[in-house]
Amino acid sequence: MLFTLDSVYVIVLSYLLGSIPFGLVITYLSGHGDIRKIGSGNIGATNVLRTGNKLLALLTFLGDSLKAVAACLLVKYIFGDEFLPLAAIFSVFGHLFPVWLKFRGGKGVATAIGVYFVLSWQIGLIIVFIWVAVAFLTRYSSLSSLVAVGLAPVFAYKLTTPPYFYAMIVLAFFIYLKHIGNIQRLLTGTESKIGQKRRK
Repeated sequence: MLFTLDSVYVIVLSYLLGSIPFGLVITYLSGHGDIRKIGSGNIGATNVLRTGNKLLALLTFLGDSLKAVAACLLVKYIFGDEFLPLAAIFSVFGHLFPVWLKFRGGKGVATAIGVYFVLSWQIGLIIVFIWVAVAFLTRYSSLSSLVAVGLAPVFAYKLTTPPYFYAMIVLAFFIYLKHIGNIQRLLTGTESKIGQKRRK
């Protein structure tokens, strides 16, 4: 796919939709204040869960996932399938680096899951199963995310086309970068488990 004016439109549309900070909006509207001042300071569902409200965490997860689905489907409808990998990458980039929050966004896992379901519903189901299984066994959200996102390109190589495979590699790379702190805490045994307050 050549870089065209349509590519610019796709990038801007996907980025703006992906940059909607559902965790921040939902916790603020529910009276919990700024989620960035709670727990890890992250705007994602795992940190929203630290408010003690599982419904808010679920709504955050759904919002962060569905905004990527919306971006990808809009791009597919308006510009065509060939722009889907670009939409996938930049909808997640919008979540990782939202301009509204001085480019300090979430970890991108829920948004990536939305992308997986659009690019390949089979991979979406597999990734969700892997995340749930690892979370059930270890109680570490970060480890579940790292394993699931890391395996996504492997399944994409077998089940999808090269553009989708490369898009998932790019997403895995940037999501791993956002998890560097988590990786360090996992290695030192100081990472908090699901539902726990983040260790200082």
